[in-house]
Amino acid sequence: MNDGRSDFDKMPEQRALLAEPNRLEVLQLDNEIVFNEAIIEERDQAIQDIQQQIGEVHEAFKDLATLVHSQGGIIEEVDSNIENSAAATSEAKKEIGKASKTQKSNSSLLCLLMVIFGVVLLIVIIVLAS
Repeated sequence: MNDGRSDFDKMPEQRALLAEPNRLEVLQLDNEIVFNEAIIEERDQAIQDIQQQIGEVHEAFKDLATLVHSQGGIIEEVDSNIENSAAATSEAKKEIGKASKTQKSNSSLLCLLMVIFGVVLLIVIIVLAS
């Protein structure tokens, strides 16, 4: 019976020895769980940061869309003014051409009148001198 009792007494020691690796495995699993929870929390924070940044980018694009829309009318007005200026410039070029021709013809006419006046004056002087 002593042998049986001593085996029974050894059992808690054996149980303790057998329980030690199990306890280490449980601690290791607990550490892995804590580590994984930390990673999950870090990823969650990163996702929230990205979500906030996306919201800020969205607001920036909304502001940009508002500016583009409001400036669309201004751009159309500028385009219209450019077209009007081009038409006015073309018309002004035609008018300058006409004025130049008129000035040249007036200049030629003035020269012709001066020559005629000079000839008439010369004739009058010759007649008076004789």
